[in-house]
Amino acid sequence: MASEDKPDEAADDGMADWAEALLEQKATDAAGAEGQPGGVLAGDTPRPFSSMPGGGGGDGPVHDINMVLDIPVQLSVELGRTKVPIKHILQLGQGSVVELDALAGEPMDVLVNGYLIAQGEVVVVNDKFGIRLTDVVTPSERLRRVSKN
Repeated sequence: MASEDKPDEAADDGMADWAEALLEQKATDAAGAEGQPGGVLAGDTPRPFSSMPGGGGGDGPVHDINMVLDIPVQLSVELGRTKVPIKHILQLGQGSVVELDALAGEPMDVLVNGYLIAQGEVVVVNDKFGIRLTDVVTPSERLRRVSKN
């Protein structure tokens, strides 16, 4: 029975690390909420759906949003980009290094279905990579960017 307890403890330790990281993030968010919002992506203060124009405020909009909450989307984190000629692509092999346009220490872009929604910094929790969001694109900015494309 002692061997049964150890896997549970290992699973709990992994979850405890993530829980600790989330608590740290909440503390950072609370401290940041007191000061001025800043950063590259700062803009309008996010509003709940019910306070948006045409949102209503009754149960109708809540039911409408619940219909889409379980739709899966592709979330990706972009380290950087570069353009290279095809001849360089054909010369790539194991151990090749490709230089990217991003500088070391710059925030990474967080994309949902190819659209920028946030920027963040890489964190490691229990030997797994994660990203701590540092700036989030406001809904109005997202709409403005989508309408340009």
